Amino acid sequence: MPIAIKMPALSPTMEEGTLAKWLVKVGDKVSSGDIMAEIETDKATMEFEAVDEGVITAIEVAEGTEGVKVGTVIAMLAGEDEDASAAPAPKVAPPPVPAQAEPVEPKAAEGQPPVAPVAVALEAKDSPSTSSGRTGDRVIASPLARRIAEQKGVDLKGVQGSGPGGRIVKADVEGAQPGAAAPAVSAAAPALAAPTPDFGIPYEAEKLGNVRKVIARRLTEAKQTIPHIYLTVDVRLDALLKLRGELNKALEADGVKLSVNDLLIKALAKALTRVPKCNVSFAGDELRKYSRADISVAVAAPSGLITPIVFDAATKGVAQISTEMKALADKAKAGKLQPHEFQGGTASLSNLGMFGIKQFDAVINPPQGMIMAVGAGEQRPYVVDGALSVASVMSATGSFDHRAIDGADGAQLMQAFKDLVESPLGLLA
Repeated sequence: MPIAIKMPALSPTMEEGTLAKWLVKVGDKVSSGDIMAEIETDKATMEFEAVDEGVITAIEVAEGTEGVKVGTVIAMLAGEDEDASAAPAPKVAPPPVPAQAEPVEPKAAEGQPPVAPVAVALEAKDSPSTSSGRTGDRVIASPLARRIAEQKGVDLKGVQGSGPGGRIVKADVEGAQPGAAAPAVSAAAPALAAPTPDFGIPYEAEKLGNVRKVIARRLTEAKQTIPHIYLTVDVRLDALLKLRGELNKALEADGVKLSVNDLLIKALAKALTRVPKCNVSFAGDELRKYSRADISVAVAAPSGLITPIVFDAATKGVAQISTEMKALADKAKAGKLQPHEFQGGTASLSNLGMFGIKQFDAVINPPQGMIMAVGAGEQRPYVVDGALSVASVMSATGSFDHRAIDGADGAQLMQAFKDLVESPLGLLA
């Protein structure tokens, strides 16, 4: 009988995705391992491979369709021994749509000005609302979110849902405190109150992709829920640049060319092993202390920022880090990263020095506890051995989650990072 091809879960947190592009059409024969489609998840655009062999008899979901739930039938496949022309098309039931409460325009009290309908939407807390993750008294939440809430003792009635239709998902309950009440909705939030006015300025609207939506949600969540503390040091680069030149000459025959960023990845990883109190993350009622340093490196991809990971970077040689980072960056820019290559990490590194940025403060990538932001190396006046001279200097700023990392511990990490960059032979040990 025909085989139903369903929307796959391409990452542990994926609940829906966009069927970006079909690479096959009805009548095409596919074999196991053939690329059938490109699917845009909440992290990246990924390829979907065929598992079975046969002939495509029907395309049930058109390319470009957004919000396709995991498990939805997207195509039908007739096996090799079946008559593809006789294969019946499946009857796919559309996903249930949460009931929408009818907007009610309140009557103004006598002698009072009319009340705007948008104010009612913000203040009517007792009415059923899909944006609050509940219909009537029923809380709409994913099974994983319910399990995490039960383990942490979080009342889902007090959690604001950020998933489709106001559904409460994993990210909503991970940052919630036991017994926490739902955050109050501010009437000053224009994005929730009404469409942003254009003031008559000509513009072109571009619909946000899934990746950009997730970036916006996660960065907003990070700045709202994580108390950031910023620590900056100036680092002299002359010794590191000299070592890099010598290493590149030695590695030229192997086709390896080290970048400054490769050496900084190693320096951050080594610094984390020297100051393990910073290689941690805050997880509700526990502090997670990591036994290895996995460095997420910010890469600008066409779909948005993504952070591929160099695993256990402290124990790897700089040549291996360089080779891995180049491969990861190429895959990120092509949208070919696999979930295990960008999900996780214990700390992050963001480098905008190649754009001439002198210094900046980066937003922590939750659930990590810190991120290092490095600017451009430039010639600056610098005091060396009590005398004023000119040196290549870089500003580095660490953003730390103050719930997990004290300022003194963060300062020790910044000092360890500075020492390793200024005395770079320690990176080769």
